[in-house]
Amino acid sequence: METFNALMSGFAVALTLQNLMLGFIGVTLGTLVGVLPGVGPALTVALLLPATASFDPTGALIMFAGIYYGAMYGGSTTSILLNTPGESATIITALEGNVMAKAGRGGPALSTAAIGSFVAGSISVVMLTVVAPLVVDVAIKFGPAEYFSVMVLAFVTVSTLLGASMARGLASLFFGLWIGLIGIDGQTGQPRFTMGIPELLDGIDVVVAAVGLFAVGETLYLATYLNKTVDKLEQVKGSIWMSKSDWARSWKPWLRGTMLGFPIGAMPAGGSEIPTFLSYSMEKKLSKNPEEFGKGAIEGVAGPEAANNASSTGTLAMLLTIGLPTSATAAIVLAAFQQYGLQPGPLLFETQPLLVWGLIASMYIGNVLLLILNLPLVGLWIKLLSIPRPLLYGGILIFATLGAYGLRNSWFDLLLLYIIGLIGFLMRRYDVPVAPTIVGMILGPVAEQQLRRALSISQGDMSIFVTKPISASILLLTAVLVIGPMIWKRRQAKRAAAAPAAATP
Repeated sequence: METFNALMSGFAVALTLQNLMLGFIGVTLGTLVGVLPGVGPALTVALLLPATASFDPTGALIMFAGIYYGAMYGGSTTSILLNTPGESATIITALEGNVMAKAGRGGPALSTAAIGSFVAGSISVVMLTVVAPLVVDVAIKFGPAEYFSVMVLAFVTVSTLLGASMARGLASLFFGLWIGLIGIDGQTGQPRFTMGIPELLDGIDVVVAAVGLFAVGETLYLATYLNKTVDKLEQVKGSIWMSKSDWARSWKPWLRGTMLGFPIGAMPAGGSEIPTFLSYSMEKKLSKNPEEFGKGAIEGVAGPEAANNASSTGTLAMLLTIGLPTSATAAIVLAAFQQYGLQPGPLLFETQPLLVWGLIASMYIGNVLLLILNLPLVGLWIKLLSIPRPLLYGGILIFATLGAYGLRNSWFDLLLLYIIGLIGFLMRRYDVPVAPTIVGMILGPVAEQQLRRALSISQGDMSIFVTKPISASILLLTAVLVIGPMIWKRRQAKRAAAAPAAATP
């Protein structure tokens, strides 16, 4: 009953004219950036951080959340019609969806993706509503040792999950931790890593770093390496509506994809790619027509799209309840909280209940808005694919420059923006993930503070982190996430080496 009353209070916040309009803008922008190849939700949220610095935090975060899950809807359009996944989570959608589009069934493919996303989004938000208070009840008991262990888990998660190489992920993380240390130490008052530059005494603004890494760096990379690709746009022929057979073959995959996506998206090492691949594999095994997979099976679009959208809600669940980002976009949303002096976690539910529940309530409304936006206006979204990429990239850079300068009207911020942007370009060029940098920059000072508090309580005894059950459990999970993939890769390498030997007579 208490949760229901909190949710009703959240709807009162989300349904105000201002927040409703910001939510509509968010889901519309999210759909737009999902459709445009190469422009993802992380880049868009980073780009809008400077422009929303003076906004009410609740409205701004409602808009950012709308951009996040709206992009999950819109990404299916690019995958189906262009065979160009805008996000790694929509790779599976392209496998079957583009084949359907080539066969003249692009309309039903887009429909099952949109309706499946709506079903998954709606169910997963209900799950978030139920699960969030339970997680908060546990997390509210955390002390400094437990919080530090959670920070370590966050560092390991983003370093191992958001990159092809653990070493590169950790390098990106340590770069972010170093940036986070720049400025005056809050405890001793001593400047750290300022190199005698007065402008660095206040540290590097997280918004400038986020815009530089994601907007400037990503745009320079796309303009340099991906601007010369030629895409073939498949036209939507016939009706966009699904037949009775399509409905019959889609509704079960929608539900199964939701049940996979939400819990895996909420896991520290889950992400959005794993549930989509698992959903595709499950639907292929359960299908009465497995021979159609690879030739345009509608189940191969319905299940993964539902899993993709549900996983984004699961990611937000972890971010809101314990402050743990498990995707690049979640890391940028964490920067948005930081911009308003807020720290996601259990205390946020106590100190800012209207903000949290207003954000959750807005997701119910946003899913309805997205269904209305995606199906009837599919022709408009297709036309957006004809925007020349040079104009798109140039607009992003101009917007990023004006936004960063507008924060403090400082030329030094602009210099930092493009220095960090060039570093972001090089990181992207050499396949070093940028999300760990942002997470390290934001959570590094928080982890340092909690570490100092824990050691102060224990009088310098490091065993406090392993003698407390919750802290020890979190650190054990962290060790599994580090060691597990290494053991798996080693076993895979041994099997690959043994296969040719076994085949030799």
